[in-house]
Amino acid sequence: MAVYPRPMRRRLRWWKVLGLAGLAGVAASGVVIARAERRRRAYTPEEIRARLRDRHAQASAAKPADDAA
Repeated sequence: MAVYPRPMRRRLRWWKVLGLAGLAGVAASGVVIARAERRRRAYTPEEIRARLRDRHAQASAAKPADDAA
């Protein structure tokens, strides 16, 4: 193990803390993505079609009638 002067050791310690925090952030975002993917895959194709049709109907109803101009 190399022996560094005291200020250098503190700087290295901060880099380690930042690195660990970054690693924790990457792991947490991976968990969030995996959870969302599991939720997304839990729908049957019929449920997805029904939801898309509902969304389309809502979007069509929300458009103003004079949209062609």
